[in-house]
Amino acid sequence: MRIGTFVLAGQYPGQSEREALDRAVRSAVAADEAGLDSVWLGEHHFVPYGLCPSATTLAALLLGRTRRIGIGTAISVLSTAHPVALGEQTTLLHLLSGGRFTLGVGRGGPWVDLEVFGGGADALERDFPESLDLLLRWLREPRVSADGERYRFREVTVVPAPDSPPPVVVACTSPGTVRLAAHRGLPMLLGMHIGDDEKAEMVALWRAEATAAGQPRETVEGAGHVAAGVAQVADSTREAVEILRGALPRWLSHGLAAHQTFDGRPRRMRDPLAYTEQLCRLHPVGDPALCAERLAATAARTGISRFALLVEGSGDTAVTERNVRRLAADVLPLLRRVDDGGAAAPGAVSSRAAPATG
Repeated sequence: MRIGTFVLAGQYPGQSEREALDRAVRSAVAADEAGLDSVWLGEHHFVPYGLCPSATTLAALLLGRTRRIGIGTAISVLSTAHPVALGEQTTLLHLLSGGRFTLGVGRGGPWVDLEVFGGGADALERDFPESLDLLLRWLREPRVSADGERYRFREVTVVPAPDSPPPVVVACTSPGTVRLAAHRGLPMLLGMHIGDDEKAEMVALWRAEATAAGQPRETVEGAGHVAAGVAQVADSTREAVEILRGALPRWLSHGLAAHQTFDGRPRRMRDPLAYTEQLCRLHPVGDPALCAERLAATAARTGISRFALLVEGSGDTAVTERNVRRLAADVLPLLRRVDDGGAAAPGAVSSRAAPATG
Protein backbone atom coordinates (compact mmCIF):
# COMPACT_ATOMS: atom_id res chain seq x y z
CA MET A 1 0.00 0.00 0.00
CA ARG A 2 1.19 3.51 -0.81
CA ILE A 3 0.26 6.06 1.86
CA GLY A 4 0.50 9.78 1.23
CA THR A 5 -0.78 12.98 2.78
CA PHE A 6 -3.40 15.38 1.44
CA VAL A 7 -2.48 19.02 2.09
CA LEU A 8 -5.10 21.77 1.82
CA ALA A 9 -3.31 24.51 3.79
CA GLY A 10 -6.57 25.26 5.54
CA GLN A 11 -6.74 28.48 7.54
CA TYR A 12 -8.36 27.77 10.89
CA PRO A 13 -10.14 30.57 12.76
CA GLY A 14 -7.66 32.80 14.55
CA GLN A 15 -4.71 31.70 12.41
CA SER A 16 -2.65 33.89 10.13
CA GLU A 17 -2.21 32.94 6.51
CA ARG A 18 1.52 32.49 7.10
CA GLU A 19 0.82 30.00 9.89
CA ALA A 20 -1.48 27.91 7.71
CA LEU A 21 0.95 27.85 4.79
CA ASP A 22 3.92 27.10 7.05
CA ARG A 23 2.03 24.13 8.53
CA ALA A 24 1.39 22.81 5.02
CA VAL A 25 5.06 23.00 4.08
CA ARG A 26 6.30 21.53 7.33
CA SER A 27 3.85 18.62 7.11
CA ALA A 28 5.14 17.77 3.61
CA VAL A 29 8.77 17.86 4.74
CA ALA A 30 7.84 15.65 7.70
CA ALA A 31 6.16 13.17 5.33
CA ASP A 32 9.33 12.98 3.24
CA GLU A 33 11.53 12.47 6.29
CA ALA A 34 9.17 9.86 7.80
CA GLY A 35 9.10 7.69 4.67
CA LEU A 36 5.57 8.19 3.37
CA ASP A 37 4.93 7.73 -0.34
CA SER A 38 3.49 11.04 -1.51
CA VAL A 39 2.08 14.47 -0.77
CA TRP A 40 -1.02 15.68 -2.63
CA LEU A 41 -1.76 19.40 -2.80
CA GLY A 42 -5.18 21.05 -2.99
CA GLU A 43 -5.92 24.22 -4.92
CA HIS A 44 -8.55 26.83 -4.01
CA HIS A 45 -9.31 30.47 -4.72
CA PHE A 46 -10.74 33.21 -2.52
CA VAL A 47 -11.62 30.98 0.48
CA PRO A 48 -9.84 30.09 3.75
CA TYR A 49 -10.82 26.43 3.21
CA GLY A 50 -7.48 26.18 1.41
CA LEU A 51 -4.91 28.95 0.97
CA CYS A 52 -3.01 27.48 -1.96
CA PRO A 53 -4.21 29.12 -5.23
CA SER A 54 -1.64 27.27 -7.38
CA ALA A 55 -0.91 23.64 -6.57
CA THR A 56 1.87 23.50 -9.17
CA THR A 57 3.65 26.47 -7.56
CA LEU A 58 3.53 24.86 -4.12
CA ALA A 59 4.59 21.56 -5.71
CA ALA A 60 7.68 23.27 -7.13
CA LEU A 61 8.61 24.58 -3.68
CA LEU A 62 8.11 21.19 -2.04
CA LEU A 63 10.02 19.31 -4.73
CA GLY A 64 12.94 21.58 -3.84
CA ARG A 65 12.49 21.06 -0.09
CA THR A 66 12.21 17.24 -0.26
CA ARG A 67 14.43 14.48 -1.59
CA ARG A 68 12.50 11.30 -2.31
CA ILE A 69 8.76 11.69 -1.86
CA GLY A 70 6.31 12.04 -4.76
CA ILE A 71 4.44 15.35 -5.03
CA GLY A 72 1.07 15.57 -6.78
CA THR A 73 -1.71 18.08 -7.29
CA ALA A 74 -5.15 17.19 -5.95
CA ILE A 75 -6.18 18.97 -7.91
CA SER A 76 -5.09 21.57 -10.43
CA VAL A 77 -8.42 23.02 -11.58
CA LEU A 78 -8.47 22.66 -15.35
CA SER A 79 -11.61 24.77 -15.75
CA THR A 80 -9.71 27.91 -14.68
CA ALA A 81 -6.34 27.14 -16.30
CA HIS A 82 -5.11 27.04 -19.87
CA PRO A 83 -4.21 23.40 -20.59
CA VAL A 84 -1.03 24.36 -22.45
CA ALA A 85 0.21 26.52 -19.57
CA LEU A 86 -0.55 23.71 -17.14
CA GLY A 87 1.14 21.23 -19.48
CA GLU A 88 4.29 23.36 -19.61
CA GLN A 89 4.41 23.60 -15.81
CA THR A 90 3.88 19.85 -15.52
CA THR A 91 6.67 18.99 -17.94
CA LEU A 92 9.05 21.38 -16.20
CA LEU A 93 8.35 19.83 -12.78
CA HIS A 94 8.47 16.31 -14.20
CA LEU A 95 11.91 16.85 -15.74
CA LEU A 96 13.51 18.80 -12.91
CA SER A 97 12.27 16.43 -10.20
CA GLY A 98 13.37 13.25 -11.93
CA GLY A 99 9.79 12.05 -12.30
CA ARG A 100 8.58 12.76 -8.76
CA PHE A 101 5.68 14.96 -9.91
CA THR A 102 2.13 13.76 -10.66
CA LEU A 103 -0.51 16.04 -12.15
CA GLY A 104 -3.99 15.64 -10.74
CA VAL A 105 -6.69 17.57 -12.61
CA GLY A 106 -10.42 18.08 -12.26
CA ARG A 107 -13.36 20.26 -13.17
CA GLY A 108 -13.54 22.16 -9.91
CA GLY A 109 -16.85 23.55 -8.70
CA PRO A 110 -19.44 26.15 -9.77
CA TRP A 111 -17.65 28.89 -7.89
CA VAL A 112 -16.92 32.56 -8.55
CA ASP A 113 -13.53 31.42 -9.85
CA LEU A 114 -15.24 30.81 -13.19
CA GLU A 115 -16.28 34.46 -13.32
CA VAL A 116 -12.90 35.81 -12.29
CA PHE A 117 -10.85 33.64 -14.64
CA GLY A 118 -13.47 33.47 -17.41
CA GLY A 119 -15.33 30.62 -19.05
CA GLY A 120 -18.40 30.31 -16.84
CA ALA A 121 -20.51 27.17 -16.99
CA ASP A 122 -19.06 26.18 -20.38
CA ALA A 123 -15.57 25.83 -18.90
CA LEU A 124 -16.94 23.59 -16.15
CA GLU A 125 -19.09 21.29 -18.28
CA ARG A 126 -18.87 21.54 -22.08
CA ASP A 127 -15.19 22.43 -22.40
CA PHE A 128 -13.65 20.09 -19.84
CA PRO A 129 -13.15 17.12 -22.23
CA GLU A 130 -11.55 19.41 -24.82
CA SER A 131 -9.22 20.91 -22.20
CA LEU A 132 -8.24 17.49 -20.88
CA ASP A 133 -7.47 16.12 -24.34
CA LEU A 134 -5.39 19.16 -25.26
CA LEU A 135 -3.45 18.81 -22.02
CA LEU A 136 -2.80 15.11 -22.69
CA ARG A 137 -1.59 15.81 -26.22
CA TRP A 138 0.78 18.44 -24.86
CA LEU A 139 2.25 15.91 -22.45
CA ARG A 140 2.59 13.16 -25.07
CA GLU A 141 3.33 14.70 -28.47
CA PRO A 142 6.30 16.76 -29.83
CA ARG A 143 4.13 19.32 -31.66
CA VAL A 144 0.56 20.37 -30.93
CA SER A 145 -2.15 22.47 -32.57
CA ALA A 146 -5.77 23.03 -31.56
CA ASP A 147 -9.01 23.52 -33.49
CA GLY A 148 -11.71 23.13 -30.85
CA GLU A 149 -14.61 25.21 -29.63
CA ARG A 150 -12.58 26.76 -26.80
CA TYR A 151 -8.95 26.56 -27.97
CA ARG A 152 -7.62 27.29 -31.46
CA PHE A 153 -3.99 27.87 -32.39
CA ARG A 154 -1.43 26.91 -35.05
CA GLU A 155 0.98 24.03 -34.51
CA VAL A 156 3.74 24.79 -32.03
CA THR A 157 6.64 22.83 -30.58
CA VAL A 158 6.34 21.38 -27.08
CA VAL A 159 9.18 22.91 -25.05
CA PRO A 160 10.44 21.55 -22.75
CA ALA A 161 9.52 18.11 -24.08
CA PRO A 162 9.11 15.34 -21.50
CA ASP A 163 11.39 12.32 -21.78
CA SER A 164 8.36 10.21 -20.86
CA PRO A 165 4.70 11.18 -20.34
CA PRO A 166 4.18 12.60 -16.84
CA PRO A 167 1.58 10.70 -14.80
CA VAL A 168 -1.92 12.21 -14.72
CA VAL A 169 -4.91 11.41 -12.48
CA VAL A 170 -8.44 12.80 -12.74
CA ALA A 171 -10.66 13.77 -9.81
CA CYS A 172 -13.99 12.01 -10.29
CA THR A 173 -17.21 12.82 -8.45
CA SER A 174 -19.77 11.82 -11.10
CA PRO A 175 -20.33 8.89 -13.49
CA GLY A 176 -19.71 11.21 -16.44
CA THR A 177 -16.22 12.09 -15.27
CA VAL A 178 -15.51 8.45 -14.40
CA ARG A 179 -16.32 7.52 -18.01
CA LEU A 180 -14.21 10.38 -19.32
CA ALA A 181 -11.18 9.22 -17.31
CA ALA A 182 -11.74 5.56 -18.17
CA HIS A 183 -11.93 6.15 -21.92
CA ARG A 184 -8.51 7.83 -21.70
CA GLY A 185 -7.03 5.21 -19.38
CA LEU A 186 -6.41 7.76 -16.62
CA PRO A 187 -6.55 6.75 -12.94
CA MET A 188 -9.14 8.36 -10.68
CA LEU A 189 -8.77 10.44 -7.56
CA LEU A 190 -11.82 9.76 -5.38
CA GLY A 191 -12.99 12.16 -2.68
CA MET A 192 -13.00 11.80 1.08
CA HIS A 193 -16.74 12.51 1.29
CA ILE A 194 -17.73 9.02 0.04
CA GLY A 195 -17.36 5.60 1.63
CA ASP A 196 -15.94 2.31 0.45
CA ASP A 197 -19.12 1.08 -1.25
CA GLU A 198 -19.39 4.18 -3.43
CA LYS A 199 -15.70 4.06 -4.23
CA ALA A 200 -16.01 0.40 -5.22
CA GLU A 201 -18.93 1.23 -7.53
CA MET A 202 -16.90 3.96 -9.22
CA VAL A 203 -13.92 1.64 -9.67
CA ALA A 204 -16.19 -1.02 -11.18
CA LEU A 205 -17.68 1.53 -13.59
CA TRP A 206 -14.20 2.75 -14.54
CA ARG A 207 -13.02 -0.80 -15.26
CA ALA A 208 -16.07 -1.57 -17.39
CA GLU A 209 -15.78 1.67 -19.36
CA ALA A 210 -12.01 1.36 -19.84
CA THR A 211 -12.39 -2.19 -21.08
CA ALA A 212 -15.19 -1.22 -23.45
CA ALA A 213 -13.05 1.65 -24.77
CA GLY A 214 -10.29 -0.80 -25.69
CA GLN A 215 -7.78 0.15 -23.03
CA PRO A 216 -5.02 -2.47 -22.66
CA ARG A 217 -5.50 -5.07 -19.97
CA GLU A 218 -2.40 -3.86 -18.11
CA THR A 219 -3.88 -0.36 -17.98
CA VAL A 220 -7.17 -1.65 -16.59
CA GLU A 221 -5.61 -4.06 -14.12
CA GLY A 222 -2.83 -1.74 -13.01
CA ALA A 223 -4.68 1.56 -12.74
CA GLY A 224 -3.30 3.44 -9.77
CA HIS A 225 -6.50 5.00 -8.45
CA VAL A 226 -6.10 7.23 -5.40
CA ALA A 227 -8.52 7.45 -2.46
CA ALA A 228 -8.60 10.66 -0.45
CA GLY A 229 -9.37 10.47 3.24
CA VAL A 230 -8.64 11.82 6.70
CA ALA A 231 -6.10 10.38 9.11
CA GLN A 232 -5.63 11.12 12.79
CA VAL A 233 -3.49 8.70 14.77
CA ALA A 234 -3.62 8.72 18.57
CA ASP A 235 -3.29 6.34 21.50
CA SER A 236 -7.05 5.73 21.45
CA THR A 237 -9.89 6.20 19.02
CA ARG A 238 -11.61 8.53 21.49
CA GLU A 239 -8.55 10.78 21.63
CA ALA A 240 -8.21 10.89 17.83
CA VAL A 241 -11.88 11.73 17.33
CA GLU A 242 -11.79 14.45 19.99
CA ILE A 243 -8.81 16.09 18.26
CA LEU A 244 -10.81 16.39 15.06
CA ARG A 245 -14.07 17.33 16.78
CA GLY A 246 -12.27 20.18 18.48
CA ALA A 247 -10.97 21.73 15.26
CA LEU A 248 -12.51 20.40 12.03
CA PRO A 249 -16.03 21.83 12.45
CA ARG A 250 -14.65 25.34 13.01
CA TRP A 251 -12.46 25.11 9.92
CA LEU A 252 -15.23 23.60 7.78
CA SER A 253 -17.72 26.25 8.86
CA HIS A 254 -15.19 29.04 8.33
CA GLY A 255 -13.98 27.71 4.98
CA LEU A 256 -17.03 26.27 3.25
CA ALA A 257 -19.26 29.23 4.05
CA ALA A 258 -16.89 31.50 2.10
CA HIS A 259 -17.64 29.83 -1.24
CA GLN A 260 -19.58 31.97 -3.72
CA THR A 261 -21.22 30.52 -6.83
CA PHE A 262 -20.42 32.08 -10.20
CA ASP A 263 -24.10 32.63 -10.99
CA GLY A 264 -25.25 33.72 -7.51
CA ARG A 265 -27.23 30.54 -6.98
CA PRO A 266 -27.39 29.52 -3.30
CA ARG A 267 -25.59 26.29 -2.41
CA ARG A 268 -26.46 24.04 0.51
CA MET A 269 -23.50 23.72 2.88
CA ARG A 270 -22.74 20.51 4.77
CA ASP A 271 -23.35 20.60 8.48
CA PRO A 272 -19.76 20.94 9.80
CA LEU A 273 -20.21 18.76 12.90
CA ALA A 274 -22.14 16.05 11.06
CA TYR A 275 -19.50 16.02 8.30
CA THR A 276 -16.74 15.71 10.89
CA GLU A 277 -18.51 12.72 12.46
CA GLN A 278 -18.90 11.16 9.01
CA LEU A 279 -15.20 11.57 8.23
CA CYS A 280 -14.27 10.02 11.57
CA ARG A 281 -16.43 6.98 10.79
CA LEU A 282 -15.18 6.50 7.23
CA HIS A 283 -11.45 6.98 7.58
CA PRO A 284 -8.37 6.02 9.63
CA VAL A 285 -9.13 8.04 12.74
CA GLY A 286 -8.14 6.20 15.90
CA ASP A 287 -5.38 4.12 17.42
CA PRO A 288 -2.78 2.65 15.03
CA ALA A 289 -4.47 -0.74 14.81
CA LEU A 290 -7.83 0.76 13.87
CA CYS A 291 -6.21 3.09 11.33
CA ALA A 292 -4.47 0.14 9.69
CA GLU A 293 -7.70 -1.88 9.67
CA ARG A 294 -9.67 0.88 7.98
CA LEU A 295 -7.05 1.42 5.30
CA ALA A 296 -6.81 -2.32 4.69
CA ALA A 297 -10.60 -2.60 4.54
CA THR A 298 -10.83 0.18 1.95
CA ALA A 299 -8.13 -1.47 -0.14
CA ALA A 300 -9.87 -4.85 0.06
CA ARG A 301 -13.31 -3.44 -0.80
CA THR A 302 -12.24 -1.11 -3.61
CA GLY A 303 -8.96 -2.48 -4.97
CA ILE A 304 -7.38 0.94 -4.34
CA SER A 305 -3.94 0.85 -2.76
CA ARG A 306 -2.92 4.53 -2.99
CA PHE A 307 -4.14 6.95 -0.34
CA ALA A 308 -4.04 10.73 0.09
CA LEU A 309 -4.83 11.40 3.74
CA LEU A 310 -5.63 14.79 5.26
CA VAL A 311 -3.34 15.01 8.28
CA GLU A 312 -3.81 18.68 9.25
CA GLY A 313 -7.27 18.18 10.77
CA SER A 314 -6.10 19.42 14.17
CA GLY A 315 -5.13 22.80 12.70
CA ASP A 316 -2.02 22.74 14.88
CA THR A 317 1.44 22.51 13.33
CA ALA A 318 3.08 20.40 16.04
CA VAL A 319 0.11 18.02 16.24
CA THR A 320 0.08 17.72 12.45
CA GLU A 321 3.78 16.84 12.29
CA ARG A 322 3.33 14.28 15.07
CA ASN A 323 0.35 12.82 13.20
CA VAL A 324 2.46 12.41 10.05
CA ARG A 325 5.25 10.67 11.95
CA ARG A 326 2.85 8.33 13.76
CA LEU A 327 1.19 7.44 10.47
CA ALA A 328 4.60 6.36 9.17
CA ALA A 329 6.01 4.79 12.34
CA ASP A 330 2.91 3.16 13.89
CA VAL A 331 0.48 2.46 11.03
CA LEU A 332 2.68 1.64 8.04
CA PRO A 333 4.32 -1.40 9.68
CA LEU A 334 0.87 -2.88 10.33
CA LEU A 335 -0.08 -2.31 6.68
CA ARG A 336 3.09 -4.07 5.53
CA ARG A 337 1.80 -7.17 7.31
CA VAL A 338 -1.33 -6.94 5.16
CA ASP A 339 0.79 -6.60 2.00
CA ASP A 340 2.71 -9.68 3.15
CA GLY A 341 -0.52 -11.62 3.66
CA GLY A 342 -0.88 -11.11 7.40
CA ALA A 343 -3.51 -9.45 9.55
CA ALA A 344 -3.72 -5.69 9.89
CA ALA A 345 -3.13 -5.90 13.63
CA PRO A 346 -3.60 -8.74 16.12
CA GLY A 347 -6.63 -8.13 18.30
CA ALA A 348 -7.59 -4.90 16.59
CA VAL A 349 -11.19 -3.73 16.79
CA SER A 350 -13.10 -4.36 13.58
CA SER A 351 -13.45 -1.17 11.55
CA ARG A 352 -17.13 -1.95 11.04
CA ALA A 353 -17.74 -2.33 14.76
CA ALA A 354 -15.67 0.56 16.07
CA PRO A 355 -17.76 3.58 17.06
CA ALA A 356 -16.58 7.04 16.15
CA THR A 357 -16.48 7.93 19.85
CA GLY A 358 -14.09 5.04 20.51
